[in-house]
This record gives sequence, C-alpha cells and structure tokens, in this order.
Amino acid sequence: MQFPFIDLKTPYLEHKAQYLAAIESVLDSSQFIMGPEVKALEDNLASFCGTSHAIACSSGTDALLLALMALDIGPGDEVITSVFTFIASAEVIAFLRATPVFVDINEDDYNLNPELLEAAITPKTKAIMPVSLYGQCANMDAINEIAARHNIPVIEDGAQSFGATYKGKKSCNLSTIGCTSFFPSKPLGCYGDGGAIMTNDDALAKKMRILLNHGQEFRYQHDYIGINGRLDTLQAAILNVKMRYFEDEVKARHRIGEAYTNALKDVCITPKIKEERTSVYAQYSIRVPNRDEVSKALNERGIPTAVHYPIPLHVQSAFTYLGLKEGDFPVSEKVAKEIMSLPMSPYLKEVDQNLVIKALKDILC
Repeated sequence: MQFPFIDLKTPYLEHKAQYLAAIESVLDSSQFIMGPEVKALEDNLASFCGTSHAIACSSGTDALLLALMALDIGPGDEVITSVFTFIASAEVIAFLRATPVFVDINEDDYNLNPELLEAAITPKTKAIMPVSLYGQCANMDAINEIAARHNIPVIEDGAQSFGATYKGKKSCNLSTIGCTSFFPSKPLGCYGDGGAIMTNDDALAKKMRILLNHGQEFRYQHDYIGINGRLDTLQAAILNVKMRYFEDEVKARHRIGEAYTNALKDVCITPKIKEERTSVYAQYSIRVPNRDEVSKALNERGIPTAVHYPIPLHVQSAFTYLGLKEGDFPVSEKVAKEIMSLPMSPYLKEVDQNLVIKALKDILC
C-alpha cells in the first residue's frame, strides 16, 4: 500500500514527546487504575460536549452496556436500534437478555429512519438506541419527540460521531445518554480500548459510575451487580494529550471529507450531510453498484479500502433466533451491497487524496 487506510502514526510522531511525558507521569505515580488523569479526562469530555457528566469507561461497547444497565434493561425488555451498524450496538442488548428490535435506515444518511420508529414501539420497549453512523448524527429531534410521547429514554450510540454537531449541539449531548468509543481508529482514539458516557441526569451518572466499578460506591460495599468497566489511567493520559488537538482534527476531517465529495459527487454516491448537521467522517463511505470490482481495482493500485458494513444485523448468524430474514430491511440490504470506504483521517495528505480521487475516476468513468 502506498499509504495507510487510517493514518495513526503521523499524529503520534508529531506529538510524541507529549505522549511519552504523559505516559511517564502515570508510570511514575503508579496510579494505574482510577488515577487523576481519568478525572481530568472526564472534565475535558464534559466541557467539550457541554454535558453535566462524562464517565470514562473501558470501551465503547461497555459504554452502551452500562447505559442499558443503568436503565435496568433486562429479560423481556425490547430496545430499538438500527439494523445497519456494527454488531456492538445490538450485541449489548442481547447480552442483557433483552430483545433487539431493528429498524431500517434512511438511504441518504444511513441512519435510523424515524418514520419507521413508531411502528416498532410496543409496551415492552424500554429504550431507543439510534446510531450516529459514519460520523453524522441521526435525526435526533424526530427520534426524541417520538420517544418523549411514549416516555422512552434515548441512548445515542455516538461511537463514530464524537465531535460532530446537530443543530449546534455536540453529539453525545442530544438525548438521555450519549455513548462514544475511543478505539484507535475512531475520531478521538486512544492507544487501546476506551469509551465514555455523557449525560445530564445526575442519578443515571451516579449509577453508571457505580456499575462500572463492580457495583460498588464504597470499597467492598456492592449495591448492584456491575462490571469491571474502568478506563485505564494510561489511556486517559493519552486522550488528554489528544484532546489538545482534537478541534483541529475535526476541522481537517471536514475539509478532507468535503474535498472528496466535491471531486466524486458526479461519479458515485457520496455522503449526504444534512444542513443542520456536521460530520466527523469516521469513515468516508461511497456507494457503487460494482463494489467488489472497484475495491479490487483500487487495491491493485495500492489504495486500501474497507467495507462498513457488508452484512446487516438481521441476517447475522448471531441473531438467527429473532426469526428475521433477507428482504425484511430492504434499504440496509441494498446499501450493504454497495457501500465502501476510502482512506480517511485528519492526516490524509492532499497528494494521497488526489491519487485516490484520480484512481476512482479512472475506474468508474
């Protein structure tokens, strides 16, 4: 490959001394679990999102799990989510022995279609979990309005949209609870696993803090059955350095995403960013009818590609027990056959992006 699909090395090299100093500080203190860097990170995250609380945790998946646990989701309950996303969104629902109820997506922004939401709600519905896919938030006003009519909490799965905005408000501050991931390839990524939960609800925040630490508020006094969901102090220290440059990276993502769209909008289906929203382009995903052929041709030119996501959740073997079948969610099935992602990161060089654009035009035109 001429260049990486996601450039994780350049930002490390640019700020290497700061990362090593932050790591060394943690090593010198030996406070590897719940050290002061974790609290500093939570303060930074809450300030950035504009929420009353930010709770750092061990992964984006655990963030979703803790949100569901705090809402007492369990056997017999239903949670509505998108059928077109990474499995973690539905996996945590099933893990708690609740039932994932899938809703199809919009074809333009690939997020949960609010027009299909009301029909999916039953007396067993205990939460709605829209996924802000590819870096752009779902139609949160419409989703929140429907949820409010039924007195149902909303959890935004913002694993791919941290840093994006919806009508001027930050992703993860748009609903009852917002969750994100710090997996290395995410818009704000650490050097391992990590995640965070944002909320303005004091009671939920307190409960999630207890749940992530084995259900204990005080040492050896366990109020709930919890999990070991703490974020390592080392990862918090790394993220605190990363947050110094995150706003600049978000701007770079906007610039690079728009450059792709301006160059490719007449040769393939490019992302549609709604007027009231911004995207952090966690992936830059286009659609072409002959996806596999195009991907192969790009790979032969040294240009890496990926597919997010080739198999909708309702036809995954893990969810066979739900009794769903191909044809049940036609928009997701269509998109899954055509979607492909191009190299994308805030550090994608213009010369490399132009190579991708030229190659794609050569192949498609």
